[in-house]
Amino acid sequence: MASSKSTKSRCRVVKAPTPFEPLTSPSIFLSGSIDPPPLWQDTLTTSLSHLPVTILNPLRLDWDSSWREELSSPQFVQQVNWELDALERADVVVVHFGPLAKAPITLMELGLAARGQRVVVCCPEGYWKRGNVLVVCGRLGIPVVDTLEQLTQEVLGKLKEVGVDVPESGK
Repeated sequence: MASSKSTKSRCRVVKAPTPFEPLTSPSIFLSGSIDPPPLWQDTLTTSLSHLPVTILNPLRLDWDSSWREELSSPQFVQQVNWELDALERADVVVVHFGPLAKAPITLMELGLAARGQRVVVCCPEGYWKRGNVLVVCGRLGIPVVDTLEQLTQEVLGKLKEVGVDVPESGK
């Protein structure tokens, strides 16, 4: 698989639009804003690379901005369906809002996943809809943190809940 790789340890990373089935290990979907480097997705993936998990990353660095966001665009439809399938299938959904991003798709993905007990959210001060995120997450018991380091710890906790053997140090 061209867009699926294993890091030096036991983690498998699958990037859109590469098929991710069958999933043979607990999976994590990365929902979030596209921020300037370093990419939060890469930082989190590195932090989890020692674990036997599959990371479903919808970020496509090869995305062509000329592709229209319409049903008549096969690339667009493929991307959205990949994201929806991964969001529904994942054992843990990680939602990250960058403080300077609008991230309307991330808000939608949070709404789609919020009723499950498998979501963790990073929403720092400065995010334009932080209040909405805090109210929704508070109502549904979803943990919200401010930093990527805190997010990593919450993800490790969720992974323990789904049966991943996470060392006490998290590393």
